[in-house]
Amino acid sequence: MDIPVWVEWSVLGALVVLLAFDVWVIGRRPHEPSTRESTMGVIGYVALALIFGLGILWLAGGRYAGEFYAGWLTEYSLSVDNLFVFLVIMSRFKVPRVFQQKVLLIGIVLALVLRGIFIAAGAAAIERFIWVFFLFGAFLLYTAWNLAFHHEEEEEFKENVLIRWSRRVLPISKDFGDGKLRTHENGKRIWTPMVVVLIAIGTTDLLFAFDSIPAIFGLTREPFLIFTANVFALMGLRQLYFLLGGLLDRLVYLSIGLSFILAFIGVKLILEALHENSLPFINGGHEIEWVPEVPIWLSLVVIIGTLAVTTLASLWKSRRTAPQKELSSTTAS
Repeated sequence: MDIPVWVEWSVLGALVVLLAFDVWVIGRRPHEPSTRESTMGVIGYVALALIFGLGILWLAGGRYAGEFYAGWLTEYSLSVDNLFVFLVIMSRFKVPRVFQQKVLLIGIVLALVLRGIFIAAGAAAIERFIWVFFLFGAFLLYTAWNLAFHHEEEEEFKENVLIRWSRRVLPISKDFGDGKLRTHENGKRIWTPMVVVLIAIGTTDLLFAFDSIPAIFGLTREPFLIFTANVFALMGLRQLYFLLGGLLDRLVYLSIGLSFILAFIGVKLILEALHENSLPFINGGHEIEWVPEVPIWLSLVVIIGTLAVTTLASLWKSRRTAPQKELSSTTAS
């Protein structure tokens, strides 16, 4: 992709400033955002992503703009699914609503740092070993299967080793106090439950990255596009969390739609690995030229079409089951 280096650094600098402004605002005034504030935030970040894609279209052409949009939509969709787990974590640790925005913001910053490392490592590996796509593709197919058939089992949050260790080793207060990481209790400086929540959010997002990073590498190999797609997806996540709220329960078919998208990208990765094959035990180490390549426009059509069908089917299902639930509750009472 032929974009001037100064443009890339300017974009990254602007995104850092935007994120720093978010941190400053939330740190100064922790609060539960209103529906209007959340709606404006989501619209704003979506608009920025769309405008950024148009900038890529102007500077680098339709192919790379399509790759950005496909990657951003995939990351954003996976982030929506991750909100289910974040809701469970907030509920599990009884985080006051006024502090939840702060937790999500710090979690987003940690996620961007971790994903930046993953993206750099993945790009370096792919540059030298194209067969890594075989591993990415197989992993995405495995993830798609689990997401489709074992999603309900995975939704229940289980404390990992790091969380259990922090509970056991760190002196932790009983309440969140003013929402800071440290507080004073009986003349001693101890941790608040906020540190455990941040560990839970951070480690959970680390697991999510194992799904999302291979998926976006299946849509583009440009580290700049991969990172910016992740930034735009994650930066709108905080407002989306408060905007959707109980609506997440209505997206009953989201996991099925996402599993189909991941499976599609997994197959695409394997086809690309076969097309550029260098493994000696496959076709004698030569490229398999007859293997079809999946164009980016088809990827966009599949992703947008799947998300549209999934959302409409979920809302239709929820609308039909709502009266039945009300009737059941009325009968029971």
